Amino acid sequence: MILFCLPYAGGSETIYHSWKNHLHPSIQIVPIELKGRGKRFNEFFYESLEEAVDDIFENIKDRIANDDFAIYGHSMGSLLVYELYYKISELNLKKPKHLFFSGYKAPSIIRERENTYTLPNYEFMKKVMELGGTPKELMKNKELLEIILPIIRSDFKIIETYNYEEREEKIACDVSILNGKQDSINLEEILTWKNHVCRDFKVYNFEGNHFFINNNAENITSIINATLVDENRIKREINYGVQ
Repeated sequence: MILFCLPYAGGSETIYHSWKNHLHPSIQIVPIELKGRGKRFNEFFYESLEEAVDDIFENIKDRIANDDFAIYGHSMGSLLVYELYYKISELNLKKPKHLFFSGYKAPSIIRERENTYTLPNYEFMKKVMELGGTPKELMKNKELLEIILPIIRSDFKIIETYNYEEREEKIACDVSILNGKQDSINLEEILTWKNHVCRDFKVYNFEGNHFFINNNAENITSIINATLVDENRIKREINYGVQ
């Protein structure tokens, strides 16, 4: 089973590296690096969320043709997962076994149109800091800020210019919703995800704010293991001492 993981705004594939230590051996984690960061630092940023989804699809299409897979996304990553699912579905390709939407309200909920990404640097970073998860020291480190700021601004741009499109077809695989207890997302906004799904639907709450993902690696991967690994397989491994 392959588990593709998509980052939050400003994040890179490295946010998922520690998960390798906790996931069951049968799950192969594949964090996706987006343009403009990490090993893809020299590539141009996306102009739209659709462009980002197209790029992600090109990176995974060969692998999803032959293997069972699931997709996890946090915050912006959840929105990418949502649109990626429909791209896969519209091309009549094999659907994922499971989707994990983390730290994001249902896409159908009307959002106040914001243009945070157009703010001057100081006001923009102040908005970003209010979400939590960004070290205060970053504001004082000009060299690092010059690298990180364009990445975060670009990600905010594709989120804030995204236009939700209602679809008749509901998500036809099991879904898990993960949320931080101290996040600003309320229960109604979480449960609205159920309107998008026609299969099994579960909600998990964790201690933490919007970036609960950074402090709950073991708890989150435990849920992923329980969700993706066949129970009978685990029992056989325990009985026969398989490592």
